[in-house]
Amino acid sequence: MAQLTILEFPDPRLRTRAVPVQVFDAALERLIADMLETMYAAPGIGLAATQVNVHQRLIVVDVSEGRNEPQVYINPVILARDGTELSEEGCLSVPQVFEPVERAERVTVRAQDAHGEFFERELSGLLAVCVQHEMDHLEGKLFVDYLSSLKREHIRRRLEKERRERAGAPRSRAGRDARVASGGKVI
Repeated sequence: MAQLTILEFPDPRLRTRAVPVQVFDAALERLIADMLETMYAAPGIGLAATQVNVHQRLIVVDVSEGRNEPQVYINPVILARDGTELSEEGCLSVPQVFEPVERAERVTVRAQDAHGEFFERELSGLLAVCVQHEMDHLEGKLFVDYLSSLKREHIRRRLEKERRERAGAPRSRAGRDARVASGGKVI
């Protein structure tokens, strides 16, 4: 297994719409294992293939406390949505930014597993939020797209400034957003 590089906002590759997975083989199983390793190391609770510059409809998630219940959704489709929930989200592609986003409280998802077998699941709570968040990535959408354009631009400028500082001079902590999402989980 290998850790993959996670693309960061505003990288234009994050805006690429993913194509359906057609081939279920050893290469796909390796990609799934690499994505899980990358997600756990980040640390995060979800990762879409788009975030690691693989533009296929594949997401991995693990919202368990023990980080030992990985789930894989290939070619996922939301069949039904119910209720609404406002929760604070973060994203591995938008580091150290947490903002409230409204999502469906419950969703029914149909997807395929690593062997191409179809399944359906009813999801709620954090798992439902996480899967919706990751599925947005497959459409080239980020959680910051739910924010105002002014707030999104502020986040983009701040992240670009932090990247320049990391690449060059020592980083100042002044002005950094130190808020932590509920439970410290980053999707």
